[in-house]
Amino acid sequence: MRRNLLPFMLFAAATAWAAGDHGHDHGDSGPAATANGPSRLPDGSVFLPKPAQRQMGVRTMRVELADLARTVELSGRVLMDPNAGGKVQATTAGRIEAGPKGLPSLGQAVRKGEVLAYVAASAAPIERANFAAQLAELRAGRDLAAKRLARLKDLVDTVPRKEIEAAESELASLSARASAVSAGLGAREALVAPVSGVIASAQAAAGQVVDARELVFEVVDPSRLNVEALAFDAALAGDVAGASLAVGSTRVPLQFIGAARSLREQALPLSFRAQGTALSSLSLGQPVKVLVQTRTTLKGMAVPAAALMKNPSNQTVVWVKTAPEKFEPRVVAAEPLDGLSVAVTSGLKPDDRVATQGATLINQIR
Repeated sequence: MRRNLLPFMLFAAATAWAAGDHGHDHGDSGPAATANGPSRLPDGSVFLPKPAQRQMGVRTMRVELADLARTVELSGRVLMDPNAGGKVQATTAGRIEAGPKGLPSLGQAVRKGEVLAYVAASAAPIERANFAAQLAELRAGRDLAAKRLARLKDLVDTVPRKEIEAAESELASLSARASAVSAGLGAREALVAPVSGVIASAQAAAGQVVDARELVFEVVDPSRLNVEALAFDAALAGDVAGASLAVGSTRVPLQFIGAARSLREQALPLSFRAQGTALSSLSLGQPVKVLVQTRTTLKGMAVPAAALMKNPSNQTVVWVKTAPEKFEPRVVAAEPLDGLSVAVTSGLKPDDRVATQGATLINQIR
């Protein structure tokens, strides 16, 4: 009986060991990878199914070879238009007092000639004492001149007419001098808006003491601004065909006004007038990148700047759609164009479909 059970027991143990070993291998192995999701292929391209393209908002455009204006990128900053902006400064030292409507705040609209604040003139105690003594002396002289004139008028039949006229002139002179000194002691200088616009900067508080020529307010018309850029190539001033700058996703066209005739920091200042509805997002003193289009052209393909990416080797690439669900990276050389677009001079062929939206997400697929 034992001899008959031994083979059966050995077979059952072998079966149990095999089942346990098989279960252990199954636990270590991961789930099978799906081939339906976005993935980076061995050749560096990306497989991106149509549902994933819609979720990522991928958009493409067909590029065409064209003659594009050669563009130079310059550093600039926003300035006020001297005919549509101004500075409010105190001409005398004194203490700030609120105007009829109180002190204006930043961004407040003002009209030309509107009183923004007052400056109550201040003087040293010895100066005020001298003015007060001078005023008292003038008032005493005026009173004496008035009495003398009254006596002469009583004797109008016995005194010459010229003496009465001289007395009248002396009284008028003393009265005017006394009025001027009196007004000077309590004078207030009105700070008025030089142009209509908005308050761009304000350095005023009630009771603040300011010096002569100190800047108190800046008023600017936000619809009229200038941009100044520095060009290190003086020949660029005679080759300007157009200019622009980008504010977010909006392009601001610039009108070339002219170039200076003296260098500043070894560069030639170029002046532009900003135009367009995006001016409200610009501020005085804001640094900007000015893109100057020259009259010379180059062969290239216009591509949105958002299509340019960097690969792991820090090369500039764009993603080209080579199949309905496949994107291939292309190393390109690009030059600035108008702030929102760039000119690709190599790396692309006409009729290539370049990813213009969602390129960042495609670039991150591994």
